[in-house]
Amino acid sequence: MTDAAPRPAPLRLGLTGGIGSGKTTVGQWLQEFGAALVDADRIARSATAAGGLAIPAIRSAFGDGMIDADGAMDRARMRELAFRDAGARQRLEAIVHPLVAQAIHAEAERAAADGARVVVFDIPLLAESDRWPPQLDRILVVDCSEATQVARVQARSGLAPDTVQAIIASQAPRAARRAVADMVLHNDRIPLDTLRTEVRRIADGFGL
Repeated sequence: MTDAAPRPAPLRLGLTGGIGSGKTTVGQWLQEFGAALVDADRIARSATAAGGLAIPAIRSAFGDGMIDADGAMDRARMRELAFRDAGARQRLEAIVHPLVAQAIHAEAERAAADGARVVVFDIPLLAESDRWPPQLDRILVVDCSEATQVARVQARSGLAPDTVQAIIASQAPRAARRAVADMVLHNDRIPLDTLRTEVRRIADGFGL
């Protein structure tokens, strides 16, 4: 009796894009087409929700005023603080990012053990990180103009244009994201079904 051949490691696909780029939709479609999806935003929200692992450290660093009545991080107040105070943003990232990274690795390991052929790492700040790109096999960037970003975010969340522009300014420039990309998916003024067809083509290329 011979031992079974070891299961090949899944392809590790990084997925990123600026706010309002359509990255989340692309990730959901890749998951629908057969990839395992590890969503850093979802993990971060869990860490800062009521009872989340980051809450004690956030309370200690920023005070009770940054914790809402339910015991979760007050996301609106923290967003406002982080965008006007770089030091506060760095303190928050120092609390949340290690917890998120640990959870990302755990989810990816479970997906590999379950036989996933492709694991998609949906990481909004991938281009800002020195740590993530070397750990990935390929990087897909979803790209669109800043005007499109502002219009989409306003439509879905009602944020003022200057608030959206402040969020965009806090993220890596488009050129920096494209510089780390193996593939760029352009999502400016194209129908959703056209974008979906492009994502299907990418998934096919990975054997999904």
